Amino acid sequence: MSRIAYVNGRYLPWRDAGVSIEDRGYQFSDGVYEACEVRDGRIVDWPRHAARLSRSLSELRIREPMPMVSLYVVLREVIRRNRVSYGIVYLQVTRGVARRDHAFPAGDVAPSLVVNARKLNFERNQQTAAKGIAVITVPENRWERVDIKAVSLLPNVLARQAARERGAYEAWFVDRDGFVTEGAASNAWIVTADGRIVTRANGPGILAGITGQVLRDVIAALQLRLEERPFSLAEAYAAREAFVTASSQIVMPVVAIDGQPVADGMPGPVALRLRDEFHRFSHFS
Repeated sequence: MSRIAYVNGRYLPWRDAGVSIEDRGYQFSDGVYEACEVRDGRIVDWPRHAARLSRSLSELRIREPMPMVSLYVVLREVIRRNRVSYGIVYLQVTRGVARRDHAFPAGDVAPSLVVNARKLNFERNQQTAAKGIAVITVPENRWERVDIKAVSLLPNVLARQAARERGAYEAWFVDRDGFVTEGAASNAWIVTADGRIVTRANGPGILAGITGQVLRDVIAALQLRLEERPFSLAEAYAAREAFVTASSQIVMPVVAIDGQPVADGMPGPVALRLRDEFHRFSHFS
């Protein structure tokens, strides 16, 4: 069965789906996106994703392509048409199609909306979590508004490629003061020697990950200690555990940083418990 994408009001076979060469997303990365986990054919934590999408659009002064309730219907239909039980649904909104000019286009230009969905391998993800992943570190070189989930991701692409070339799964950005900000496609967490879970507080310097927001509820319910603050690379090397969070990975244990094992080099019990408990605190729709 051919995959189906939604493009500006039409459900199209994958091979026929496309946007104009003058779409501002293509010309300027002038757009935003969301990627939501799909589990048992349902969208995980859509209200939080919708709120973040609205905020990103507002920060870039792009109008919503349709009411959020209607967008939810489109996402569900794309999931249904692609028969995705476990996977990811991706949506992208750009400022629209207009003659190439750096300034916003004049007049009433309709935003462009693209939605697609793809299956993921649940067992493979579970096997990866059981083994853990390696990360490398790279200098922070992104713009200062990474709290906006914009499609401008070239530094992230280069960081992820550097990880691949060094045999790692993910890359962590480290700022000029030696503090970890976040991953190329994830939020970064450590567990200290005395059991405190540490991650950077949400703000302009990182993206407020939806998985991370839900995980804060899990941590509170389990009565674990959470510190929202920057942690240094030295702290990460000395940590008892480390892990990343993202919609496609949930809680993924980190077992090595820059080639150095984290503790005994095995997934830690805190990360694995948080992964097991996560979906009890998620919203399914």
